[in-house]
Amino acid sequence: MNTLKAEKRSLDVKAKRLRREGYVVGNVFGREMKESIPVKMVKRDVEKLLKTDHKGSQIMLDGTAYDVLIKNVDYNPVAGQIDSIEFQALVSNEKVHSVAEIVLVNHEKIAEGVLQEDLNEVAYMAYPASLVDQVMVDVGEMKIGDVIRVKDLSLAADPDITIKTNPESIVVSLMASHNVEAPAEDTEEAEEK
Repeated sequence: MNTLKAEKRSLDVKAKRLRREGYVVGNVFGREMKESIPVKMVKRDVEKLLKTDHKGSQIMLDGTAYDVLIKNVDYNPVAGQIDSIEFQALVSNEKVHSVAEIVLVNHEKIAEGVLQEDLNEVAYMAYPASLVDQVMVDVGEMKIGDVIRVKDLSLAADPDITIKTNPESIVVSLMASHNVEAPAEDTEEAEEK
């Protein structure tokens, strides 16, 4: 589990000012907390963390001593920066809502057809000890017409995890590629020109 240094921040200092000074703001909330805790983190540290962890990842917030789940990352595409992050403090005996990113592996082994990925994440509930942030889906043995559904994922077979995404939802399918030929010009029109 990765660690991110976070300091409790005063609400007297505006978030806009902190962003200009190189910080990302955030909030830590949880069922057993009386109120959420506003925090600030060094922007460089957050960017480094988000290269390996993302929404649904479990991390330790150093400075607050909380084991947390990354619930939401607000990214500002115009400014090209992360504006804020929401964290949920985890309690060992409480199931939490999370998402797991779907990662397709062995797609280079597919000789014919086109992979159609319909889902890129699966919503589920689990105790903190059972949280996962990625589900690997091996598509190397798929044949044209094959479909992998949420119920076929390893995550769905885990008794400690309750899937919230519809189990019949298609994750990925392999379709025949249809090459469409460009329509040929009418020969009579070509002769007239």
